[in-house]
Amino acid sequence: MANQLGLPARLSEYIRESSLREDEVLRQLRETTSELPAGSALQVMPEEGQLLTLLAGLTRARKILEIGTYTGYSTLCLARALAPGGRLVTCDITHRWPRIGAEYWTKAGVDGRIDLRIGDAANTLEALLADEGPGTFDFVFIDADKQRYSDYYESALSLVGDHGLIVVDNTLFFGKVVDPEAQDPDTTAIRAFNTLVRDDPRVETSLVPMADGITLIRKKQRTGE
Repeated sequence: MANQLGLPARLSEYIRESSLREDEVLRQLRETTSELPAGSALQVMPEEGQLLTLLAGLTRARKILEIGTYTGYSTLCLARALAPGGRLVTCDITHRWPRIGAEYWTKAGVDGRIDLRIGDAANTLEALLADEGPGTFDFVFIDADKQRYSDYYESALSLVGDHGLIVVDNTLFFGKVVDPEAQDPDTTAIRAFNTLVRDDPRVETSLVPMADGITLIRKKQRTGE
């Protein structure tokens, strides 16, 4: 949960006090996660989770794909936004962290909507494309291995429908994207991803300066749609 970049702490606190509607289950999961090593940095901000719920609801999503589960805070936010009868596929490399979130998914009554896939995300995405076909998801959230963002993006473009939405987290990467001294693999991968999306003629996009940078992407609509 990177802090809101570029805002004074008092203003960030005001925004949280004025708009956040985090309930007890979400709060408990967030606090549990914050006690883990690097937990606060890896978890989405509660304001971002609330935004994910709103965006997924606006798309009337019946099928959501999440790449990167961690302890499942965003998973819970997205599962609550599913249309009746909907399903969320979330994938992670290990059971270790999602197992923490599973208790809270059950408390919130959404565990039956969540399909957790464990393994290499590239293999999971390949299997989903083969088993369910292209254009079958309404909403995709990417928050995983930064060095593979470009690959996940291409898979997401195949899996999301024409009227679906792709949301990508950490696209300002703690502000390091503008630091010329920051040449670590994750930062350079995020810079390359941002350039890729900006120059991609297939999509419409906006990088929103919220949290640690959130990029919204949808396929360009054909005339008349």
